[in-house]
Amino acid sequence: MAKIRVLVVDDSATMRSLISAALNRDPDIEVVGGAGDPFEARGMIKALNPDVVTLDIEMPNMNGIDFLEKIMRLRPMPVVMVSTLTQAGAEMTLRALELGAVDCVGKPADATGTQEALAEIVAKVKIAARASVRTNAGAAPTTTAPRRKDFMPSGDIVAIGSSTGGVEALLSILQLFPETCPPTVITQHMPATFTASFAARLDRSSGAKVQEASDGALLEPGKVYVAPGGATHLEVVRSAGLRCRLVAGDPVSGHRPSVDVLFNSVAHAVGDKAVGVILTGMGRDGAQGLLTMRKAGAKTLGQDEASCVVYGMPRSAFEIGAVERQVSLSSMGQSILDLASARR
Repeated sequence: MAKIRVLVVDDSATMRSLISAALNRDPDIEVVGGAGDPFEARGMIKALNPDVVTLDIEMPNMNGIDFLEKIMRLRPMPVVMVSTLTQAGAEMTLRALELGAVDCVGKPADATGTQEALAEIVAKVKIAARASVRTNAGAAPTTTAPRRKDFMPSGDIVAIGSSTGGVEALLSILQLFPETCPPTVITQHMPATFTASFAARLDRSSGAKVQEASDGALLEPGKVYVAPGGATHLEVVRSAGLRCRLVAGDPVSGHRPSVDVLFNSVAHAVGDKAVGVILTGMGRDGAQGLLTMRKAGAKTLGQDEASCVVYGMPRSAFEIGAVERQVSLSSMGQSILDLASARR
């Protein structure tokens, strides 16, 4: 099998060397070049035709966001963003994911975190090489239907799990959600420093109130709760109503927060009064949990292969019978609301 050919773009020669060495140690990867700024990278992309580009966000002459926008408009290809895990870095990285970057990786901050960060870069480059890159990136997702002003919730809650490609998918879905949407809980695989910014970005696009989930928060119609990244899993529990619970624990299905943990808790707390949705992402997280939800009587949806950036999590769920119906991303928001409507 041919190796994954990677171009490393970073203004720091030290960082280019660290990333290149880590990638080259993997037998499935070959670094074909390194560029110190976007202008040098542009020529190397044309000459070398890499399979994946790793791209620093903060660079001289042209920042990584502007360069990414040009790449996705003129020569769409898998790009993994390398960013500082700061608030400012989070905002820029989320914009990169909206523009079509496959994933983001935190830049090593110190010697103790270097090996872990470099290992993550290697893993995400391999995922990116198999991703479906959108050719229409460059603009924020737009809805094809207006929000339903007359939407009446049925009392069901909605639970959504996503990973690679989930930023665009969730923006597309939640743009359709009205102020009266069903209580919705989301686990998106994302670094801890990004989830608050991501919830704020979703809030600006949705008719619903979107917030980072807090321990003990009451689930209410018109509100969407995004699992904080990092140290805890998000669960739904019954305690004077339905509430969010943040639980410390080891990663489950390779992740913390884990979609499986969220889905299992919803199945236990509400049974058939739920809609479970599994979106684009690598791996199997959420598949077993969604099956548990379906066995408890919940309605379940999976994103179809054609509209996924990575058809991993939805495929795993579909193959074990957890997905009742596969739906394209363009139809997913409306499908969720139809299932959670009092008028269905």
